[in-house]
Amino acid sequence: MSVFVAPSSCKSLLVSGKPWNHKAVVLPPRLQCGFTFSCQTKPKPLMIIAQMANPSTYSSRISTDVPLYELPGATFDQYLEDKPRVFRAIFPDKQRSQQLSEEEWRINMLPIDFLFQTVKPVIDMRVRCKSQGVEYPPEVPNDITKVVELEIIRWELQGLDDVLKPSHFSLGVKGILYPDRRGPRTRLTGTLQINMSFILPAALSLIPEEVRREVAESVLRRLMENMKSKVNGSLLADYSSFKREKSIR
Repeated sequence: MSVFVAPSSCKSLLVSGKPWNHKAVVLPPRLQCGFTFSCQTKPKPLMIIAQMANPSTYSSRISTDVPLYELPGATFDQYLEDKPRVFRAIFPDKQRSQQLSEEEWRINMLPIDFLFQTVKPVIDMRVRCKSQGVEYPPEVPNDITKVVELEIIRWELQGLDDVLKPSHFSLGVKGILYPDRRGPRTRLTGTLQINMSFILPAALSLIPEEVRREVAESVLRRLMENMKSKVNGSLLADYSSFKREKSIR
């Protein structure tokens, strides 16, 4: 039996998902390079995985700035305090979401076609309401009365075959929304930032970078436009319902 003894420069390799331990690893005959010695015990087969390549990273950012018409007894600040209602206005499909805690929801997003694959993302979204300048994001002025923050804190990609799963995937989404009363008219202001990075599996590694970028940016653009339409449409429509409910009481 022949074995290959790893040189000390192979620290970047992984063996069965664990750091290289410099022990001998059995290789098939076609990979043996003439370094042999006898061994009495029968070693277990081990899997060697090459060092992870640099991930491809993409990002997109949009902002919203629309007129906001408030009532004295039904301000937008009061509306934002009801986090479950705000969440349902932005993500109205009850069959695809469930509340995990006071501030967290799980969302089964619609399938996304991405590089010959259909991906079903499952995300956990956290919704927080902040006021009086306490722990505001850097871009929000301290004199803004109330801010709602949306952030993805966990994610999972479902529906992929093992051979097509990326060896690395990262998704970051942060959004803010607040009423800005500093001008002559109150406006609803907000931003949404999405960052995504991944390493394609070997089966898709030959796809040119320009094709990956075009597809990734198209996916991000659709997600952003969908979120913006829900804020400018569904959220403001629900706030109008909130004002009517308050005026009836």
